[in-house]
Amino acid sequence: MILNGIDRIGQYAHLFQGKRIGLITSPTGLAEDFRSTIQILHDRFRLTALFSPEHGVRGDQDAGGLVDTYIDDQTGVPVHSLYRKDSKRLTSEMLDEVDLVVYDIQDVGIRYYTFIYTMLYALEDCAKAGKEFVVLDRINPLDGVTVEGNVLKPGFHSFVGNYPLSVRYGLTAGEIATMANDEMGWQCRLHVVPCDGWERSMVFPDTGRIWVQPSLGIPRFQTALLYGGTCLFEGTNLSEGRGTTFPFEMIGAPFIDAQRLADEMNGYRLPGVIFRPAYFKPTASKHQGEHCGGVQLHVTDERAVQAVATGVTLMYAVKRNYEQFAFLPPLKEGSRPFIDLLGGDSLYRDDNVDVAALLEHFQEESKAFAVRKQRYHLY
Repeated sequence: MILNGIDRIGQYAHLFQGKRIGLITSPTGLAEDFRSTIQILHDRFRLTALFSPEHGVRGDQDAGGLVDTYIDDQTGVPVHSLYRKDSKRLTSEMLDEVDLVVYDIQDVGIRYYTFIYTMLYALEDCAKAGKEFVVLDRINPLDGVTVEGNVLKPGFHSFVGNYPLSVRYGLTAGEIATMANDEMGWQCRLHVVPCDGWERSMVFPDTGRIWVQPSLGIPRFQTALLYGGTCLFEGTNLSEGRGTTFPFEMIGAPFIDAQRLADEMNGYRLPGVIFRPAYFKPTASKHQGEHCGGVQLHVTDERAVQAVATGVTLMYAVKRNYEQFAFLPPLKEGSRPFIDLLGGDSLYRDDNVDVAALLEHFQEESKAFAVRKQRYHLY
């Protein structure tokens, strides 16, 4: 049986007893019996504040939607936003309400996913305020071994990449917190309630647990497997499948010949995936209401998939064959294009990209990161 940190809270009750607790969580904050972490902490200890990441503590906020402060209907506990327009930090007023902050969110193991930066911001804020921080650890659904992609460069920090991690980083949230606390010298009083029974080689289906989508854009495990590559299309004028039933599994645009693109991509014989010609009309986001041609990526081998290489190869196949392809401009004047923020580098926008050389460069960086991360392994 694979247990996450919340499933073992009885063994670590001393960390919580007699303290005012603030909780950062999402709908994935569930025990094995599907009781929410919110309810467990509220019933057993003194829960005095909830802190909302992107998507909200109950998952009822859209991606990128700003979350306001409100009262949680089920517990009567105030919910403070950590996804505000002006800041994504814990304020001194918020921290005055608590003695320790607890983090319990299921992540997807990919650098672009924002929850880990909510955690790291809170960890740093707690360090400055002298508050304790507890991570109720959860398994990495993509395993704890495989590392893919380049490492985020200085100067490319944003909320979709705010720590020098590889794209697929092979760490749990507790391990990332331990790494950052050490490497940044924050000296926070950090406690990690570890998982039990999880082995680093395990991917999510090996655990026997039920998949609860961590956000609306990641409805199933296969989506998470592909996300490290297909999320790059958020920085382009192609639809990444938002507004369809297969976000981050369908890629396309009105100007793409679906059969031609699928044939080319299948010709590369990329490991673990096959491409199907796809025709779709997004109900939201890019190309809403327009008929798009493109491909759907199907996973054929969960352990063989190399999402970053797959996404990069697909992106440059489109760029090479369609003059309509474009990287999106910066969201505001003076900022970087979104592809730079996702990529953690400006390499993607080079006019004469050699895809093989780019992927070789990424592989060198990921190998170095794999060595760097080992000292922080808890499993």
